[in-house]
Amino acid sequence: MITVLSGGTGTPKLLQGLKEIVNPKELTIIVNTLENDYFSGVYVSADVDTVLYTMSDMINDELWYGVKGDTFITNQHLEEIGCPELLRIGDIDRATKIQKTQLMKKYGLSKAVEIQAEKMGIQSKIIPMSDEQSDIKIITDIGELEFHDFLIKHQSQPEVLDIEFSNVSPAGGIIDAIRNSQAVIIGPSNPITSISPILSLEGVRDALKDTYVVAVSPIIGSDSVSGPASKFMKALGIDVSSVGVASLYEDFLDNIVIDCKDYDKKSQLNQIVNKVTVTNTIMNNLGAKKNLAQIIIDSIP
Repeated sequence: MITVLSGGTGTPKLLQGLKEIVNPKELTIIVNTLENDYFSGVYVSADVDTVLYTMSDMINDELWYGVKGDTFITNQHLEEIGCPELLRIGDIDRATKIQKTQLMKKYGLSKAVEIQAEKMGIQSKIIPMSDEQSDIKIITDIGELEFHDFLIKHQSQPEVLDIEFSNVSPAGGIIDAIRNSQAVIIGPSNPITSISPILSLEGVRDALKDTYVVAVSPIIGSDSVSGPASKFMKALGIDVSSVGVASLYEDFLDNIVIDCKDYDKKSQLNQIVNKVTVTNTIMNNLGAKKNLAQIIIDSIP
């Protein structure tokens, strides 16, 4: 059994490779819920939905959000009648969100996701990190912003001064999934707003200390492959590099996978973690995704 800690962009690319070389039934994916909220009356769990769509081969892998080939009739009409949406939600994607919103009234988020995954024919287990509502604030030079306001309305442009997020309880099954895994893979998602919220859950770090953990750095050189990870790390005083990423996971990390361009950081990383794997981490096609996934799996003792 392999457990993967995931956000909504970098790690789903890796999941596309993993599900080609590992029996999907042997994969458990714990997904960030920090950014979940209600938009246009429906519950949006962006990272969870991205993983659902990735594992069911529905993902729009140009944007890493929403469903490939989706239409936007409702979104367009809302704008026409003077009710524009902050998030551009497609019609099929909206149907998924409506179903989840309805299921949550009866079951809660984890069970709702389990039902949806089964309906989509997904064989892997997908667990939202918490059934409780999270809260995140981005403190910037133009004031305090909600995450999606920062990301979408302001296009991640403001200078980030600090990040605050609430503590929530882990969803059922998370600690057991980690403890019963042959290994845990921390995907190349934003280490601050995607992975750190999972690590902050009670019992998670202790469980990881008893499990083999391999992490893929989302930072190459001094910048993130995608998204505002580098801006967030800088705001918190963390070195924007694969070394900075390793330092965040230092107390439980066994192996870090870095890009070939960061080979010069290998000796510095060896002072933090026992094993450093150097390879191509840019996943711009399925072959590269499968190759990285295979290298990670081969590194697990």
